[in-house]
Amino acid sequence: MAKKILLVEDSNTVRQQVGILLSAAGYSTVEADNGRDAVAAVAAQKGDLAMIIADVNMPVMNGIDMIQSLRDKGLASDIPILMLTTEGQPELIDKARKAGAKGWIIKPFKPDLLLAAVKKLAGEP
Repeated sequence: MAKKILLVEDSNTVRQQVGILLSAAGYSTVEADNGRDAVAAVAAQKGDLAMIIADVNMPVMNGIDMIQSLRDKGLASDIPILMLTTEGQPELIDKARKAGAKGWIIKPFKPDLLLAAVKKLAGEP
């Protein structure tokens, strides 16, 4: 059975690009377009996620607040989270790491770099 990855991204285009890349590599995906929906998706998956890939800037709830909410609710303590964002400020990266993010990739991303990070954090599909 393919490892499942939650994609949290408000851009349909980016979600589609990442989803196609991950599917072609053998992963399955679940999608959310903001942090609040992602928290609900993690709760619904009941530990069935290999990792989360999330944007920082999203409506309703941003990616860093999403990580904090997941941690506060005890929903994702064992799920690695990779931030995929246009942001690159060191303070923001540090804030995300302190919240629990395991990695940070800046968009536009290189597909081979993203897949390498996914394999490292989630394991082979």
